[in-house]
Amino acid sequence: MSPNEVVHREQTDTDEAHRGSTLDLCVMIEGQEDVTWEDWKALAGACERAGVRTLFRSDHYLSVVAGSRRGSLDAWATICALGAITDRLRLGTLVSPATFRHPAVLAKMVTTADHVTHGRIELGIGAGWWRGEHDAYGFQLPPIGARIDALEEQCELIVRHWRGGAFSFHGRHYTAENVEPLPAPVQAGGPPLILGGMGKPRSIALAARLADEYNVDEMTAPETAGVRNRLDAACEAIGRDPASLPLS
Repeated sequence: MSPNEVVHREQTDTDEAHRGSTLDLCVMIEGQEDVTWEDWKALAGACERAGVRTLFRSDHYLSVVAGSRRGSLDAWATICALGAITDRLRLGTLVSPATFRHPAVLAKMVTTADHVTHGRIELGIGAGWWRGEHDAYGFQLPPIGARIDALEEQCELIVRHWRGGAFSFHGRHYTAENVEPLPAPVQAGGPPLILGGMGKPRSIALAARLADEYNVDEMTAPETAGVRNRLDAACEAIGRDPASLPLS
């Protein structure tokens, strides 16, 4: 198994006596490196016993280690199964590539997991990047600009599946016609939407507009502070309270 991650997530304390940012420690497992179902059950059980708030897993179909023949169980099928055998642990992806699934399919899968867990699900989503798995499984991996275009529409559609009634949508990449997504998720307004990115302007603006959290990877402390500043500025530009958009 490849090295995995402890996710450091900002949490904003709304109590006046303790107002400010704190850290919530979660765990992310690189599931594509031969993590078996028995491993997943053991990991989830250990997290529940230890009081870990959230167990995330990556969403890959192939190992990201060059030349490796390690395999992966499907991320959302794993999460649904774990949700049925846990009681308190929150579960989610960091992150699901927008290139893998139509947004209506992903929204329905996440809603289903939310019902299975009685509201313990979070969706991390990103533009996708690992060329090897896209070529192997026949997923399209357009240039980054086109991927961000599609990601923006996908986030918009997922949020509308979760946070409103019947709607239609006509974008460049996706459409919906008089769809009424039922049932609604258990969590009011839908599961938290975590946008994965590298702190670039388009993903920062998208996070400020639609996301509940922004997630970065492999950044130094000064780089992360720069992302936090850009998130704050993007939120302020559209009248959103920056404290409502945590950074992990």
